[in-house]
Amino acid sequence: MTDGTGKGSGALSEYLEDTFVEDIGLSWVTSKWNVHDELSPEDAERFLPEGGPSAWWLTLPASAVENFDRSKAVRLGQDIRTLVESPLPDGTIRTMWLGATHGTFDPEAYGFGARAWLRELEDAWLTRVREDDPVFTPPPPQPVLEERARQAVLGVIRPVAEDLDRAASNPGYGLPVRGLVPALREAVTEACADLGYRLFLRAMKAYFVEIDTSSHDAFVTLGQRFGYPEFLVDDNLNHRN
Repeated sequence: MTDGTGKGSGALSEYLEDTFVEDIGLSWVTSKWNVHDELSPEDAERFLPEGGPSAWWLTLPASAVENFDRSKAVRLGQDIRTLVESPLPDGTIRTMWLGATHGTFDPEAYGFGARAWLRELEDAWLTRVREDDPVFTPPPPQPVLEERARQAVLGVIRPVAEDLDRAASNPGYGLPVRGLVPALREAVTEACADLGYRLFLRAMKAYFVEIDTSSHDAFVTLGQRFGYPEFLVDDNLNHRN
């Protein structure tokens, strides 16, 4: 991993390398929802760590440390602290997690409340970071709370809100997730516009919600504003040409 925690502050950091990175931070973790879901019961027994799906999810923070440079690995810890320290109710955080993972992994089914689950992910991340740097001190979260950024994210959510809520409420598989769009809006306004936007994108991709060119262009423009890697927005996005 390289040194430093990125350029600029918060979500406006620029990622000048690894432009093919599909996501960053907590939204990268949620993007892996279909990996263990695609395993047969026999393969799950062979390949998932002892402890089943929850233990498998807890391997992902170490993967973030091992596969990304320091700035992207640090973003995971900041994302987690942003939600844990936010005023969002646990139910809102759980709803966003379920939406971003197509309802395929519910921490509550394994005895974790939403914040407790995030703290487990944070502990796994910090343990791996400190294997390389025993004196590492996590930087504080840097939530994006600027009103213009909030309104920009709410503006791109608005045209697709009904389609996303409908898809999440009536999935072909996984738990139905009701109230997803209100939860995402609450995260944008009360926790962080950047993280709320990335979790919104993850949910749009999880449910393969189709968007038109106007929404696509707005999504990409907002991703550029937040300084995302080049293909983060477009990767697996269902864009109708």
